[in-house]
Amino acid sequence: MKNFKSGFVTLIGRPNVGKSTLMNHFIGEKISIVTSKPQTTRNQIRSILTGEDYQIIFIDTPGLHTPKNKLGNFMVRTALTTLDGVDAVIYMVEPKLQSGKIPDADKAILAKLANVKAPIFLAINKTDKVAKTELLAIIDVYSNAYPFKEIIPLSALKGDNTDALLAALRGVLTAGPMYFPEDQITDQPERQITAEIIREKILTFLQEEIPHGVAVEITQFKEGKTVNIGATLYCERESHKAIIIGKQGAMLKRIGQTARKDIEALLGTQVFLELWVKVKKNWRDSDFLLKNFGFLNQSD
Repeated sequence: MKNFKSGFVTLIGRPNVGKSTLMNHFIGEKISIVTSKPQTTRNQIRSILTGEDYQIIFIDTPGLHTPKNKLGNFMVRTALTTLDGVDAVIYMVEPKLQSGKIPDADKAILAKLANVKAPIFLAINKTDKVAKTELLAIIDVYSNAYPFKEIIPLSALKGDNTDALLAALRGVLTAGPMYFPEDQITDQPERQITAEIIREKILTFLQEEIPHGVAVEITQFKEGKTVNIGATLYCERESHKAIIIGKQGAMLKRIGQTARKDIEALLGTQVFLELWVKVKKNWRDSDFLLKNFGFLNQSD
């Protein structure tokens, strides 16, 4: 297509800064799950935004943090590997300083960005939560710390100023093909999105460490007039299993009912969802189980 432009854009930042919310906003659909808890995203999630003369493939990544297990190591490596070969990087931060300076965790990320060849846009998210004078001070500190292509304050949740970021991204795209059909919004298979939706509900309804120790495996996905889905939730302790199931199965029922509604919206058809809970001790430190659950290339 003449004058068509395309490119890959990775979103990177600390946990819970709003990367998934921003990507979902651009696409207009829930492609990447969103919760108030950190480390929600565990793997690369790609979504596709196609306009009349452009296509942007966004890559949502796990939040950069200090790993406590092999799963954490995998998540951090996954995020960092997306910095190579992309056409632009959105580095997202919250509008916070630490004693008037960039927080140490963000300083560490800036150091990792030093050798990135692609243009880097700093997106300061959640700007609706700070005063304008405070925001200007934050912009000044970051602008003196790194030569960003552009610094754009925005609110991913409310959509404020996201059009400015999109325009800036389109400005660095180069002539390229339409990598995906114009009506495709993600390269994630329905089974994987379904598993993530179920995990989102676990993260939403359960507290503390329990939800981070849960993996979801889709064991059945049979399409028909009604889509029959079976999923196994793996946790690390018997005590966690009891909490996930809840008194007389109430919690598991709640997880299943709310997940089913989102899955039906995704698939556009009626869904029968059945959930089971099993214990796999220390699965987050097991190379075999991590690979079995779709987390590849563990070598720690």
